[in-house]
Amino acid sequence: MIFQFLYVPMVFIIKSSSEKSMEKRGIFCKIATLGLTFTCKKSILEFEMKRVSKNWNRVRVSRGRFIKKEKNIYTIAKEAGVSPATVSRVMTKNARVSEEKRKKVEEIIQKYDYRPNALAQGLTNARTKIIGILAADMMNPFYAQLVDECVKEIGASGYVPMIFSSQSSYEMEEQYLQKMFDLRVDAIILMGGKSDQLVTDLEYVDLLDRITDTTPIITTGKIEGSLCYQVCIDEMASVDLAMEHLFSLGHRHIALIGGKNHIRSTYDKRMRYRMLLRKNGITYRERYVTDSDYNIEGGYQCMEKLFQENRTMPTAVIAINDFSAIGILRCIEEHHLSVPQDISLVSFDGTFLSDIVNPKLTSVCYDYASFGKMLAASAVKLLSGEEIPKIQQCVSRLIVRESTVLQ
Repeated sequence: MIFQFLYVPMVFIIKSSSEKSMEKRGIFCKIATLGLTFTCKKSILEFEMKRVSKNWNRVRVSRGRFIKKEKNIYTIAKEAGVSPATVSRVMTKNARVSEEKRKKVEEIIQKYDYRPNALAQGLTNARTKIIGILAADMMNPFYAQLVDECVKEIGASGYVPMIFSSQSSYEMEEQYLQKMFDLRVDAIILMGGKSDQLVTDLEYVDLLDRITDTTPIITTGKIEGSLCYQVCIDEMASVDLAMEHLFSLGHRHIALIGGKNHIRSTYDKRMRYRMLLRKNGITYRERYVTDSDYNIEGGYQCMEKLFQENRTMPTAVIAINDFSAIGILRCIEEHHLSVPQDISLVSFDGTFLSDIVNPKLTSVCYDYASFGKMLAASAVKLLSGEEIPKIQQCVSRLIVRESTVLQ
């Protein structure tokens, strides 16, 4: 409902686009105060002042009387175009607010001479001593081991871990992020999920940034344009380890199996793989790079596709993870070939799976203890007010076992 305001000496008369309905309700307000103008906020009797003294901010018209409604942190935030959490951080002198936002909030606080309720402010600033962990898939040993190491470090630092698994559902991931924020965890460690996507979802970034106004987020992915801190794997160095090992064994026909191109870690691995082939004078074969889910069945299907093509087979295969490697191994054996005598096999991740299959897998291993400690320690440092690098990388290492031999 749109209202117009007509000036009459010493009187403002409110007229509505649906004047008859207003008259039926008996809403006919005369305001005998000069210098006040109003715009309708709702069709009910609530208005917001455009220009008022600092002591007046919102009034409700009720039979010609003004009822004062005090400013609060939410109305301050709305006028400043920021979250309530940002207003809280400005008032508590928290350093993690941009200078532009800080000035805008401080101007509005001064404009209305706003004074927060001391009790409410104390509740807002209270720490829960809980650090939330959200993993993409706890069935994947990569995430299972990483969460385990994080939990150890969080506990040793005097905090309590709260663990969620999004089960590879982006919708569930966003729900759990909001849930952790509502539960007021002190920090969030985000593993995989949307943070691994090559092209960043802007709505997702907006969600993360709203949370990071009060709650630091440390992620294992690389999220463009986000305020999150990143602790991630050096994917290029990991590919270097696998490829250089196979080159040293005389392999020239090398396949890179599994994963999906829209996942940043997989994309980075594939780009490095192509570059190293070119650098070593080896022709890139597109059919040697295949898409699949990050599981056993995905690895099996990719390897089966190579067999069905009945063309030159690779002498070595790099699996995107240990799950895929198990599927590849099974497929090779079903075709009455063996690893490593006929085809050498290397996998990324180096989880416990690589050490229990037969033959044991040569793996590019991630130092889960160091990785988990770095994630948890980053959260704890931020909560204590320490500065940390925006991006930190974990170093990989190659463990040679039984699945690779000289060509």
